Amino acid sequence: MATPSAATPPPLPLWVMFRLGLFQMGLGMMSILVLGVLNRILIKELAVPATLVTLTIAMHQFVAPVRVWFGQLSDAHPIGGYHRTGYVWGGALAFTLVTYAIVQVIWQVGQSLDQAGWSLFTQGWIALLGLLFAAYGICVSSSSTPFAALLVDVSEEEDRGKLVGIVWSMLTVGIVVGAILSSVLLRQLELDTPIDLLQQSVNRLFLVVLTVVFALAIASTWGVEAKYSRYHVRSRACNNPENITLGRALKILTANSQTWRFFLFLVLMTLSLFIQEPILEPFGGEVFGMTIAETTRLNAYWGMGTLVGLSFTGFLIVPRLGKIRTTTYGCWGVALMFLLLIISGVTQQVWLFQLQLFLFGIAAGVTTTGALSLMLDLTAAETAGTFIGAWGLAQAIARGSATVVGGTALDIGRQLFGVPILAYGFVFCLPMLGMLAAVLLLQQVDVSQFRQQSQVAIAKVLAEELE
Repeated sequence: MATPSAATPPPLPLWVMFRLGLFQMGLGMMSILVLGVLNRILIKELAVPATLVTLTIAMHQFVAPVRVWFGQLSDAHPIGGYHRTGYVWGGALAFTLVTYAIVQVIWQVGQSLDQAGWSLFTQGWIALLGLLFAAYGICVSSSSTPFAALLVDVSEEEDRGKLVGIVWSMLTVGIVVGAILSSVLLRQLELDTPIDLLQQSVNRLFLVVLTVVFALAIASTWGVEAKYSRYHVRSRACNNPENITLGRALKILTANSQTWRFFLFLVLMTLSLFIQEPILEPFGGEVFGMTIAETTRLNAYWGMGTLVGLSFTGFLIVPRLGKIRTTTYGCWGVALMFLLLIISGVTQQVWLFQLQLFLFGIAAGVTTTGALSLMLDLTAAETAGTFIGAWGLAQAIARGSATVVGGTALDIGRQLFGVPILAYGFVFCLPMLGMLAAVLLLQQVDVSQFRQQSQVAIAKVLAEELE
């Protein structure tokens, strides 16, 4: 590929927007492998305590602050004349290799547990697994952050809403495709499958999917930066990029009451939305007696529902109800779906469980679209990168915390009740309460008041940083 030209590039065609979405599609497939297949194997097949499993997996979220550093690195240090593409490709290669290493360490954990129980040797394998999940998070950040910057580089302001909408929807498509592909490749496995057959099948699944994900990363970005990037055209305005540290971001976020309230809402909403993620497949296995292939397929139901919610909310619901009311109704819908999830487990109705997941996806799509649209309104133009970057970190940390909270609550529920449906029902009550609290916070958010206060508050914080 040739070095990007300083001439004004052509506008980004719609088909290229969809091609860029292939990268996010790959990340969606990865999320199924990490949060779907691996956590199910560790909790159900290897009988590792859910608290320990979810804490270990959550390490990939807790390294999220490196996203800011990788974004700045791609700004200042191009690879082969390109500011983004080399980082996207190198990061994609790194996170696929690390993921395969994680799978191999998981088999070592299982073997050590079988031979030596909870010995120091087994604990060492668990510690290594946590480090690898942290490395996985760093590698994903090294690829996904420059990719997000590439979306800015190749688009004009009026096209970014469309571009982001397409790319976000492709992420959900990846989740559905990953769920279906995993289900197909694992369909021969039954409950209590011998560990050697399980290892062989899962290794094959990961080799296939990781190869596809890396190929998608290459295909999605090949030649895009060279032809469409406006970075060099805009470089005079980017010569002195602001150093966005986590400390400064948090100071600006909490500089007035509106940003603080919305920040708390965002954390509560994200926590409540994703508490179910690490325990959904074990729930299907323990309560409904589903196989690995069947529980992996569950992700397709809520994934398709999320696509419906994302596709229609921005066009049909937000213009009629407004952003705050849309988000409020979405939160109520998510809380109701957790109640329906408990009912499906109590009644042992698989069809109700599957319907609930589809409806849950719709409610999640409505909530997400409303919250993201509101977030843009609650972002000061002068420091948009700081606000969105910090909220991205907050969401990542909240998602990691949700993983730990979900697993820990499951272990507590098992100790308290001893019956699987009661233990899982205990967990599903927590996000219902969380969503109710989030709605109460959301009612106190006032966009007009934010706009009146933000200029003074941001100026004060930035002035303190210069002293």
